[in-house]
Amino acid sequence: MGGVIELLTRFGPARLAAMGAVTLALIGFFAFVILRVSQPAMGVLFTDLAGGDTGSIIRDLDARGIRYETRDDGQTILVPRSDIAKIRMELAGKGLPSGGGVGYEIFDKGDAFSTTSFVQNINHLRALEGELARTIRTIGRVQSARVHLALPERRLFARDKEAARASIVLKLRGELAADQVQAIRHLVASAVEGLTPENISIIDERGRLLANGSGGADALGTAATEEKRVALERRLRAQVEEIVAGVVGVGRSRVQVAAEFDFSRIESRLESFDPESRVVRSTQTRGENASTANAENQVSVGNELPGARDAQPAAQPAPKDVSSKNEETINYEISRTTRTEIQQAGRLKRLSVAVLVDGVYGRGPGGETAYQPRGKEELERIAALVRTAVGFDGSRGDQVEVVNLPFAEGPQIAEGEKASLLASLLNPTKEDILHWVELGIISLLVLVVLLLVVRPMVKQIVAPAAALLAPPPSLALAGDGADLAALPQPGQAESYGKLAINSLQNAEQVVRINDLAEGNPKQAAAVLRSWMAQG
Repeated sequence: MGGVIELLTRFGPARLAAMGAVTLALIGFFAFVILRVSQPAMGVLFTDLAGGDTGSIIRDLDARGIRYETRDDGQTILVPRSDIAKIRMELAGKGLPSGGGVGYEIFDKGDAFSTTSFVQNINHLRALEGELARTIRTIGRVQSARVHLALPERRLFARDKEAARASIVLKLRGELAADQVQAIRHLVASAVEGLTPENISIIDERGRLLANGSGGADALGTAATEEKRVALERRLRAQVEEIVAGVVGVGRSRVQVAAEFDFSRIESRLESFDPESRVVRSTQTRGENASTANAENQVSVGNELPGARDAQPAAQPAPKDVSSKNEETINYEISRTTRTEIQQAGRLKRLSVAVLVDGVYGRGPGGETAYQPRGKEELERIAALVRTAVGFDGSRGDQVEVVNLPFAEGPQIAEGEKASLLASLLNPTKEDILHWVELGIISLLVLVVLLLVVRPMVKQIVAPAAALLAPPPSLALAGDGADLAALPQPGQAESYGKLAINSLQNAEQVVRINDLAEGNPKQAAAVLRSWMAQG
């Protein structure tokens, strides 16, 4: 105990204070490391939460005593990773998170008999908007959604009915394709009575109009035609690049395809008649025969006079009136052809293809790289291949141009692969970065402790013992190759041995000497030999 006190006294108050401060710092550091390692790994429970949902979830976690952390101003909540699935299921049973809106659960609260029809209608509208917003949020790139419905009131004796309308605000993670926007419009229109996709407007969080509420059919047709044009150009370019690369090599050609479409919609109706091809459709025949006889004794004033009948000659047969009438009606049907043709918008009107190919490189007389252009016959054959690949139609005015020019740069395939690999290595996740930072801090602190604390303490411990065993100049070894003549004389070794033995009074000094002997074996061997020579 006395040796320890003597050693501490030898350090001095300043050094003792520094050692105490370093000791406390080490205790705090290792306590932090132990706590950091012992705490459970945290995982994301929910992210991009609304303010109301964050408060409800935190209150529920506090009530159950679950450890949690909040980030991004409360929009992200972290809980122990092992309990994420369980906590999510329990919160889902309570309707959390609700997405900042209400759904049909609004009717679970309150008394339906004590509410007015106005309140019921408002609650129904809110529930419908909330349910639609929740459904839209299930789409991959939609972070949040707000739906507003404008539904006309039902009237009994109204002749003209107003159309229902809707507006949707989306917060996106990236971009939505045109077909996804149209899918959202049709989804909402199918869920609301009297609502059509053309009456739905959609904007994103940056105020960009994704779909307007008027002329939706035309906008849809234009967007579909534009996608059709881009897809056609991409497909034809890939086909041409593949077939040209087989001739000139990979990366030694550039291809551009421009497709021109006709966006007009044409509807025509043609009706033609053929007078030469008559067909009897119907025949109608009608005949009439009439016969009328004159009267023999006609009544007249002369016949009524007395003696008039006796003076008349004998009666002759009365003549008859005979008439006949025949009618025939024939209806003919002329051959008629009716053709209705509708040409939708987006017809391919013209196709232009430009192909740039590199030449041939060889060795010049001096060993340098020499450029040689390709021949006309070879370029014509390449152009023929391109025309066949793209479906060339001269009646449309299609053009295919193949030009041979030297490229300004060579292919960069190897550099691109190396760059992509380097980019993947330099794109770690957030958790990886935090882990690396922690390891760096720990390594730096350990290095500082070794240099500023452990190393000075070792020097202070080693210095006194080294002074005890340090031989005089006459005992210094000449080097690795010195012979035994440099060893001390027996008398000198005895005096130094007695001095060393008398000074080592406790076990600590013996341990130090052992350490010094291990560090300087040659000097220790010389001292031991001198002691052994003295007997």
